[in-house]
Amino acid sequence: MTRHRGVALALLTVPALAACAPVPLDRAERQCLRDAELASRPRGEIAIGTGTGGPQGRFEVDISSDFLLQRDPSAVYARCVQNLSGLPPSQPLYTRTDWKG
Repeated sequence: MTRHRGVALALLTVPALAACAPVPLDRAERQCLRDAELASRPRGEIAIGTGTGGPQGRFEVDISSDFLLQRDPSAVYARCVQNLSGLPPSQPLYTRTDWKG
């Protein structure tokens, strides 16, 4: 009976440990680009339209604490990549061709 509990515990622990594994560098850089963009300025969206229920609208704003604390987007990016992958970025944020900050 004890052996079955050990196997069950191991099966439950493996997915949790896999979530802590480092992310490949290229994926970490893509994910962290969004954090850097939000550190440079808020992002938002406004939608206005009409439907069967009459006029409708939607307003969304994304503001990061990094923006509010005026952190350098390049530092936010570098820290995020390091935390996710365990490696420094392959190139600085401001030299990326997809950086639109």
